[in-house]
Amino acid sequence: MAQQDRDVTRLPSAVEYCALYEDGRRMPGRLDLDALAERRNGQAGRFAWIGLYEPTADQIQQVADVFDLHPLAVEDAVHAHQRPKLERYGDTLFLVLKTIVYIDHDKVTATSKIVDIGEIMVFAGPGFAITVRHGSAPPLDRVRRQLQADPQQLGYGPAAVMHAVADLVVDRYLEVADAFDGDIDTLESEVFSPDLPVDPARIYQLKRELLAFRRAVMPLAPALQHLSEQSIPHVPGQVPAYFRDVADHHQRVAEQIITFEELVSGILGASIAQINVQQNADMRRISAWAALVAFPTLIVGIYGMNFDHMPELRATYGYPAVLAVIALICTVIYRALRHNRWL
Repeated sequence: MAQQDRDVTRLPSAVEYCALYEDGRRMPGRLDLDALAERRNGQAGRFAWIGLYEPTADQIQQVADVFDLHPLAVEDAVHAHQRPKLERYGDTLFLVLKTIVYIDHDKVTATSKIVDIGEIMVFAGPGFAITVRHGSAPPLDRVRRQLQADPQQLGYGPAAVMHAVADLVVDRYLEVADAFDGDIDTLESEVFSPDLPVDPARIYQLKRELLAFRRAVMPLAPALQHLSEQSIPHVPGQVPAYFRDVADHHQRVAEQIITFEELVSGILGASIAQINVQQNADMRRISAWAALVAFPTLIVGIYGMNFDHMPELRATYGYPAVLAVIALICTVIYRALRHNRWL
């Protein structure tokens, strides 16, 4: 937790940030929940921002009691594992975002873990913004610094916090998409190289991780569309334009994911086709050698039968003549197989 931001008293241990803002600037002073709730009320342009990391039910309930958060939203914020969504409870907006962390690796293997998924929830209501992080969701220090460096933007209140968090999350999506692009290019080059075929399990694992990426990104589109197009109470009229920019970036990621899925499916099909071609080539070689061995076996088998009257059985040159015939016919068969590229 960011200890430098915890200039507070009587706050749950899950709280990693707490501050009061007025007209886009942070107000000094030590705060507890009661003082925070009291000081944020009755003053236009003033709002509280509280950040929590993996709070327990009791810890978040202390905050919920002060800011009158809806029980269903509080339950979602505790248990996490929610789909990206936007919900409205009275005057409070509740936004759920899936965060993606790309895990560096030398190459994709059949067991590679490529993405780690976390969650950030944002409550935005009259005079307060509450952010809740779970799992690998990145700290919001950078968001706070950027907002505090732009008092005009922060002056839009809790909606500005919601936009800044959404912008951070979607920007990370773009970074992860670029990293996936590199993995796909690498596997594509390996599949179409003259070396040994690529294990399809590696491609399938990439496909699975890409599916996890898709599930985290795609459901967010309706929420961003709603925030960017509709007039929402307590959201200043200037803010939807900022959400439209985030929605555009999100749409770009969504289109990249669809393209990636098509590419990976094509690569997987090509890999399997190459393996089938290689297996067919191996079977042809085996069949060709079996044909070469079959003719001498036939001749030797015939002459191995116990008959007194057989051609050239007692001839002086019978044995070398048979060997010569076997060698000649085997040569003809070999040349025919080579001509047809079976050997």
